[in-house]
Amino acid sequence: MSKSKRLMELMMTVNRKRKFTVKELANEFDVSTRTILRDLQELSELGVPLYSEVGPHGGYQVLKERILPPIAFTEEEAVAIFFASHALRHYTYLPFENEALSALNKFYFYMPGDVRDRIDQLKNRFDFFTPERQVKSPYLSILLEGAIEQKIVLIEYDSREGHSSRQIQPIGVYASNGLWYCSAYCFLRAEFRLFRCDRIHSAVYDASGLQPLDLRHVHLGNQDEFYQKEQEYIPLYVELSKEGVQRCESELWPSPKLYTHMDGTGRLEGHVRKIDLPFFAKFFVGLGNEATVKEPVELVDRMKRLLSEIMAKYV
Repeated sequence: MSKSKRLMELMMTVNRKRKFTVKELANEFDVSTRTILRDLQELSELGVPLYSEVGPHGGYQVLKERILPPIAFTEEEAVAIFFASHALRHYTYLPFENEALSALNKFYFYMPGDVRDRIDQLKNRFDFFTPERQVKSPYLSILLEGAIEQKIVLIEYDSREGHSSRQIQPIGVYASNGLWYCSAYCFLRAEFRLFRCDRIHSAVYDASGLQPLDLRHVHLGNQDEFYQKEQEYIPLYVELSKEGVQRCESELWPSPKLYTHMDGTGRLEGHVRKIDLPFFAKFFVGLGNEATVKEPVELVDRMKRLLSEIMAKYV
């Protein structure tokens, strides 16, 4: 095996192992320990963050900030990745804001001149539009890390009920229409809840000694299965015009489901939490004639009251 190929495979090996001894690597690559020591020295000079420990149980380990081995991209793949990251600029806050900007700059800087010229031409002709919001969501990183590491986060939160301190165990964070949301288990309410990240005024890891739940099997893709069954759900059925369908498509509808007919019209059908009726009332009033709520009656009554309040302002 050539030295360059061995160094490349060694870089991938140490990134995978994280902790290892020189003897282990020497046996794996069938070279002397002296050769491995020279190779590790070269990797360190290339930027691989290696840390050595002495003693009977010592060895080498790779620090948290690892350097990934080179990856070969085609021109089209590189441009696609650049614009996937470039689109995130519409979000004022990101869980990995600095890292995304650094990766974007690296991609652009190391591309050939003609590819950079092509990107410059595409920047004003291709975009992923996201509404820009003025609200702040500075705690995305700790919420995301809490979801990954199964940690409890203590937050100060403003909800419809007012301001409160809550211990939550995040499941994940996601963005919709320029706003960030955190799905989490709320220990105060003893149920899964959805939190608007811009309404979180502080977030720190909880130090009370409360034990986290085992939520490794719960994620954004299946979270609806774990929401409190004791909550009162009611059926909802709404008929939509073509424009109504298009406007509902911009919303996330885990429930109710959006169905589109052959002629472009559609319907929303499913069960919703009764406590969410105020939100749905404002939403469907905003759709005007593009939506017709058939049920529940409670939602229709709320919409009538809301419309009466609006009309009273203009008498």
